[in-house]
Amino acid sequence: MLEPVDRMLLLKNLSGGNQQKVVIAREFNRDPEFLIASQPTRGVDVGSIEFIHNQIIERRDNGAGVLLVSAELSEVLSLSDRIAVIYEGEIMDVLKASETDEIELGRLMTGSEAKAGGGKDAG
Repeated sequence: MLEPVDRMLLLKNLSGGNQQKVVIAREFNRDPEFLIASQPTRGVDVGSIEFIHNQIIERRDNGAGVLLVSAELSEVLSLSDRIAVIYEGEIMDVLKASETDEIELGRLMTGSEAKAGGGKDAG
């Protein structure tokens, strides 16, 4: 295996998506007890998205706490147990992912109330 003289110089030459992969690999390699994943799949290819999702789920299933921040509602719904929606600095609601959908999340994201059945007591 070749080792670059200056690893940061090599990293600067990578595309944004490949830089994202390096950061993800570095963090997953540390086997964290708590993982904050902010936009973890932004700018990466479809195959990498699946890998990243699987790694997040594996960490969660092995007991790590995961805080996911993503603009991709499908990603939020597929990776989350509970979802807190924040609008203008206020938590609008906390919902079980299995009991909500993109439409309800969208309403909350714009400051509208959740449908009946959603609730701050979820989870």
